[in-house]
Amino acid sequence: MAKNYRVKLEKEHLIFSAAHFITFAGNICERIHGHNYRVYAEVMAPLDENQYVIDFIALRDTLKKITEGLDHHVLLPMNHEQIKVTADEREVLVTFEDRRWIFPLNDCVLLPVSNTTAELLADYIATELLERLTAKGVTQIEELEIGVDENEGQWGVVKLNGDEMASE
Repeated sequence: MAKNYRVKLEKEHLIFSAAHFITFAGNICERIHGHNYRVYAEVMAPLDENQYVIDFIALRDTLKKITEGLDHHVLLPMNHEQIKVTADEREVLVTFEDRRWIFPLNDCVLLPVSNTTAELLADYIATELLERLTAKGVTQIEELEIGVDENEGQWGVVKLNGDEMASE
């Protein structure tokens, strides 16, 4: 019987507070609002020479840097068909139909997503985590699951494995 090993990291400090708004049902756009997001990571990989799936400290610290980068910012989707985001060296102009917002550039994180849903935030975090861990020489991950909780039990989750991770 084959054995699969996985670790799960869910810590109180893996949180970020951020503002966002999403669209749904075609053309309904929420008002800007915020959440205290929580994040967990689950990694599956063969055991390494230390008998680890992954070093918990490397996973924790890398994930913490990603959440710190999102903390206390307005999260904006760069790939949305109806929400237009235009940035210059000082400000970000956001428009949706007849609505318009202007934010200081330093207060925003411009994300390569089509909507700032919990699911797509999880996907963004997973992609960033894989890139950063790979840059640190961690290449044995076979499966990565990231969960983002936006409201005490409302989780958006993404699971990347095999071919999906190789194409990241």
